Amino acid sequence: MRIVILGAGLAGITSAWECLRDGHQVTVLDRAEAPADFTSRANAGLIAPGHAFAWASPSVPRIMLRSLWRNDQAIRFRPSANPRQWRWLMQFLRQCTAQRARVNTLRKTRLCQYSQSRLHTVAEETDFHYDRNTGGLIYFYRSDRSFEAAAIKSEILSSAGVKIEILNRQQVVERDPGLADAQNAIAGALFVPTDESGDARTFTNTLAERCRERGAEVRMQTEITGFSKKGGHVTAVNTNRGPVSGDLFVVALGVFSPMLSRQLGFSLPIYPVKGYSVTLPAADPELLPRFGGVDEDNLLAYCPMGNRLRVTATAEIGSYSTRHQPRDFRVMLQKTQDLMPRAAQYSKPDYWAGLRPMTPTGLPIIGRTHRSNVWLNTGHGHMGWTMSCGSARILADLIAGQNPQIPLDGMDPATMRIM
Repeated sequence: MRIVILGAGLAGITSAWECLRDGHQVTVLDRAEAPADFTSRANAGLIAPGHAFAWASPSVPRIMLRSLWRNDQAIRFRPSANPRQWRWLMQFLRQCTAQRARVNTLRKTRLCQYSQSRLHTVAEETDFHYDRNTGGLIYFYRSDRSFEAAAIKSEILSSAGVKIEILNRQQVVERDPGLADAQNAIAGALFVPTDESGDARTFTNTLAERCRERGAEVRMQTEITGFSKKGGHVTAVNTNRGPVSGDLFVVALGVFSPMLSRQLGFSLPIYPVKGYSVTLPAADPELLPRFGGVDEDNLLAYCPMGNRLRVTATAEIGSYSTRHQPRDFRVMLQKTQDLMPRAAQYSKPDYWAGLRPMTPTGLPIIGRTHRSNVWLNTGHGHMGWTMSCGSARILADLIAGQNPQIPLDGMDPATMRIM
């Protein structure tokens, strides 16, 4: 079967790999210069089933409200005139109940665990390096109150089979000497030994090369402009370089998926949530943290990547703009330097901002649309790196007419509010 995949990010390239494994002919289209050049260019790097909590929770509306006059909130709401923002926001707020948060967290955890196992399979099949760091991730808390609350909250993940160890501040430093300078700021931590990290951009670019070696066409700098249709089927994707025909089409365009879906007669509940990232060269690789993790009270993620330190923070519900200024990173850099003053060269920051394709539940949308030969693998939000390989295998199984290895609860477009 000739499968055309729209999007060369993590979702698109992993989908291409799984479809190639099943014997299909694959073409990937993307307007960027290289794979993973947008949302996954400089993401947090954490592969984290142990951090699969739903963003939509009872505490979030208050945080968003405070963000209207305070710039130090982990989740920021920046109102716009775009009606799509407000429609998405209403759906998101409906998920901010304790019951919905628990359901969505359990569903996310199940997908993340399955996806991590698929990542291991792909890594074994391809045998390439992407600054992979196994052995666990540390999620630490600065106050006794937040630490105690986290231990209770983590029971949701434990019930789903995630192994979680509770560490006091001394045990945190024993586990990762790279946090020695932060010992007095840490009340305690949750350690998930099965979580890991890696460079998503390197992974995606190298996997794209493996796809090419298997016969896939990966056409970059190819802008998708629309579709040619006949009856209820799409016959070709129209691009700035001419039409590309196929038997089946997969939309894996992240935050841009809703723009094209409207041309096909349906709306996707996906909206961009902006995140900020800084990559710093190591001052001394021996002083970098051994593991990645999250400063939970500030929602500040950090990740060692070879001789670099990646730091990410903030979830900003605003517009489609990726513009940023050095002052946007001032708070997160200061907090990181307070924690790890000797680890990185803070005078040499590489700034970046990206847009996470968020659904109200935090779960991706995977499956067939009412256009019988158009499929979706999109909306992976802040956990696309963790969810990508599993989502791609689910998609390939569905295309093959096989039951996926995990239930599609909350991900099947047939059961969602897709109009």
